[in-house]
Amino acid sequence: MPSLKEVKSRITSVISTQQITKAMKMVAAAKLRKSQERITQMRPYAQKLTGLFQNLSAAGQDEQAWYSKQRSVENVLLVVISSDRGLCGSFNSTIIKAASKLASEKYSDQNAKGKLTVLPLGKKAFEYFSKRGYKMENGFWNIFQGLSYDGVAQVGEFLMDEFKAGRYDKIEIVYNEFKNVATQILRTEQFLPVLPVAKEKSSQTEVDYIYMPNQEEIVTGLVPKALKIQLYKAVLDSNAAENGARMTAMDKATENAGELLKDLKLTYNRTRQAAITKEILEIVAGAEALKSA
Repeated sequence: MPSLKEVKSRITSVISTQQITKAMKMVAAAKLRKSQERITQMRPYAQKLTGLFQNLSAAGQDEQAWYSKQRSVENVLLVVISSDRGLCGSFNSTIIKAASKLASEKYSDQNAKGKLTVLPLGKKAFEYFSKRGYKMENGFWNIFQGLSYDGVAQVGEFLMDEFKAGRYDKIEIVYNEFKNVATQILRTEQFLPVLPVAKEKSSQTEVDYIYMPNQEEIVTGLVPKALKIQLYKAVLDSNAAENGARMTAMDKATENAGELLKDLKLTYNRTRQAAITKEILEIVAGAEALKSA
């Protein structure tokens, strides 16, 4: 049985940890409200813009345009969106496992030839893939330090320039989509080339547009904006999902600390009771020894 001093020391340590996890939960809750508002406001705009872009592309039959041009998949770029910090449950491990699975299974040939590249957005993804010797584009991993549309737009410009120049034949994004505080949905989306609209879907949503000044100028201006918004939505989703995961993890840690405190206090009382009983027995034994003497 542990000594009273050891149990008391553990109780103090758990109380201190519980205070930290409770504070982190409150901070995550405050950040979650802000990030949830941002992604909630962004989604309708992003969906409408993407739908408009797809309708215009389908109407114009832009299969040969740079953003929808299908090439033989030799060089692949995976954009992996993680967080900068841990203590958010399985948030980062889920993303890293999904990206690693893509590299080892879907793009195993490209990976073996050294033609698979990872672009990490977030410190955790950067640390994981850099330590394992993956070929990387590591100029944007700290994007969450002052997250803004302008910062994400720079990443979007880089991705579009690289695809147009033919350095990458396919670009995919791996991220966690925010559903609610306790749930994140793993998403893998093809960023470039833009996937053609399914015939069933396009026939249902087909709209007859009047173009001013002309279709080419409108689509050319719309494409970069739509792609940047798609990437920005993925980053905002990931940010909200991270805060939700951290809030849930810290809430669970606080509850676990409370349960551990109950067990430790029970152990402390039992140990204290056993020590008192032992002292009483020693006193009684001493008194009996004096009487017999």
